[in-house]
Amino acid sequence: AGNGQDELFAALSGERLSQDPGTVVIEGIAAGHLSITQRRKLGAAFVPEERLGHGTAPRMKLSENALLTGHAASGMVQHGFINTTATLRAVDRATEAFDVRKAKRDPEAASLSGGNLQKFIVGREILRNPAVLVVSQPTWGVDAGAAAVIRQAVLDLAAAGAAVLVTSQDLDELAEITDRIAVMFHGRLSQPLATSEASREKLGLLMGGSSLEKDAAHAVGA
Repeated sequence: AGNGQDELFAALSGERLSQDPGTVVIEGIAAGHLSITQRRKLGAAFVPEERLGHGTAPRMKLSENALLTGHAASGMVQHGFINTTATLRAVDRATEAFDVRKAKRDPEAASLSGGNLQKFIVGREILRNPAVLVVSQPTWGVDAGAAAVIRQAVLDLAAAGAAVLVTSQDLDELAEITDRIAVMFHGRLSQPLATSEASREKLGLLMGGSSLEKDAAHAVGA
């Protein structure tokens, strides 16, 4: 979108490190300088926007893709050896909990439809019961049924006490699944608004680079 959402995700996930550890704090621990794996060990989980190539390796099986993100804190690697039973169990859990439709138990990621692959990716992360979930464009390009499953899962995780940060360009989606909304403009983040008070007019002003406080002061002065 060119507004800084991609850069924000990279900074939060550990794809882009900071020289100041305190720029990102996970469970009270300064993590701005830590890698993705180290942040996962602290209880964070991440769902990137791009499903194939970023969220999954297309030609790898689902169990192998589960291992790519789950090895840090899930018992999939024991004493230096891959526990294939555990990786397959992770696939089965995501399949059942998120209604992932596939031709066989452990197919390649590229063989799934966009909606089913997104349900697998979201399920893979949420079923780890993370303390923090950062998810980018959670229902972009998926059918209505898959979108409903994903949104409900995000709501359930937040209700269970996790911190959830969603970056999305879908205002209707944000209105449905968030408590507060902030706007990115040229890499800068606005003050968050309560979702119940975040009208399209207010959000539109923020998207255009306006400050609600300055606009209110100007209106009073007028």
